[in-house]
Amino acid sequence: MPGNPWKTRSSRLAYQNAWIRVREDQVIRPDGGPGIYGVIEIRPSIGVVAINDQDEIVLVGQWRYAVNRYSWEVPRGGSHPGETNMLEVAKRELAEEAGVIAEHWETLGPVDVCNGVADDVQTLFWATDLSSTETRFDPEEDITVEWRPFEEAVQMAMDGRITEVCSVAAILRVSWLRKSSAH
Repeated sequence: MPGNPWKTRSSRLAYQNAWIRVREDQVIRPDGGPGIYGVIEIRPSIGVVAINDQDEIVLVGQWRYAVNRYSWEVPRGGSHPGETNMLEVAKRELAEEAGVIAEHWETLGPVDVCNGVADDVQTLFWATDLSSTETRFDPEEDITVEWRPFEEAVQMAMDGRITEVCSVAAILRVSWLRKSSAH
């Protein structure tokens, strides 16, 4: 794998709020010329494919302001400042958003959400052996929770009814793992 051809000359914070930081870097591009590069910094986050004994997946639906449309997704969420254990983040977010606790967890690995402009890495998990708990939505969330047959969720990921990239990746990774372990 080749080394990093970019050189950072300086970096300045352009904007920040509770969820993101935006920085502007003065860089030397791979062609040797000067340039700028904007980077959105986001705390690490998670996505969870939770499947019950009836082979149903829990999906959460909510209006996504940035894209101005309703979105069906796997339960997802970000780490709090200083949190580094993504499994613990996943357990918390699954309980908060879907009202679900899982006994068995498998790490599906990371995905780079938008690596051309953001450092947003989301770790994906597969959760089984589920039980119920009380949901605890964040104040800014208006979430609908639904259980769907897993194969329907795969179809939704394939036909564009699920468009959120981490949800698509997580659902398709689980589908592939289930099929590859059956042979």
